[in-house]
Amino acid sequence: MSSSKEYLEYVLELLSDIEGITYRQMMGEYLLYYNGTLFGGIYDDRFLIKKNSSLDEYGLSEEIPYEGAKPMYLVDTEEKDVLRELIFRAAKKK
Repeated sequence: MSSSKEYLEYVLELLSDIEGITYRQMMGEYLLYYNGTLFGGIYDDRFLIKKNSSLDEYGLSEEIPYEGAKPMYLVDTEEKDVLRELIFRAAKKK
C-alpha cells in the first residue's frame, strides 16, 4: 500500500516549525530529511523515524516500514516540542 499525499501534507504541517525539512517520493512512500540528512519517512500512512539509542527514553513503538527492513520508531504525537527533539535526535549523525 502506498502513502497518501494528504498524510504527507499532514506530517509536513506538524513539522512546519522546523526549518530544513524536505521530502522525496520513492516507490509510493516518502523519505523525510532534515538539512539533507535522512531521518525517517512515511510508510503506509505511518510516520516513522530511524532508531537510535538517543530516542530510547521516549518509549516509542517499533514498526517495520516494509518487508525486509529494519525496525523504525512510530511517531504518534502532535506536540511540536517533542517532534522537534525527535527529529533532531533521529537526524544526528554518529
